[in-house]
Amino acid sequence: MEPVTLTTERLLLRTFSPADTEEVYAACQDPEIQRWTTMPSPYARADAEGFIGRMVPDGWRLDMEYTFSVRPREGGPLLAATSLHHPRAGSWEIGFWTGKEHRGRGYMTETVHALAHWAFTRLGCNRLEWRAEVGNTASRAVAEKAGFTMEGTLRAALLNKGTLRDTWIASLLPSDLDLTSPQPYLPPAGTTPPGA
Repeated sequence: MEPVTLTTERLLLRTFSPADTEEVYAACQDPEIQRWTTMPSPYARADAEGFIGRMVPDGWRLDMEYTFSVRPREGGPLLAATSLHHPRAGSWEIGFWTGKEHRGRGYMTETVHALAHWAFTRLGCNRLEWRAEVGNTASRAVAEKAGFTMEGTLRAALLNKGTLRDTWIASLLPSDLDLTSPQPYLPPAGTTPPGA
């Protein structure tokens, strides 16, 4: 797939370009981003170059991961990064980080809504998953604000910096956003599907 650009009321989501390398490198010096993501720590300039020069374009080219930079719609600094990756048929997983000076303004919740809508209406996604290491309460707050349903804890489900860690998992379905699923959903007997 060719990279696409998405917009929200306040934000512009587009693929990364080489011009973004310095901002990615600077943002990823934040100990919180390094702690809660699987990116290298310490994070070197070569890591930013590899991310922008290889990982991002390869993800789009192979239709396996769509990565976006997040900036103010009218232009301005890099606020955040987000991606959708395709681990299972019909399901996609969302990941994200926000630069420390831009947290607490609702940018990531707005971004997650835009990506979820795109995934459900353009990618044929029938389930969007969010996962984060247990204890990453900031990421969990974004997922909950975006409407994800917390489903539980997966033991030893994340390999981060050489250590297996437990993760929270949550899901968002098209019906949670009043959208139609590509396939019908049959919940267990005695329950009502979301949006019904």
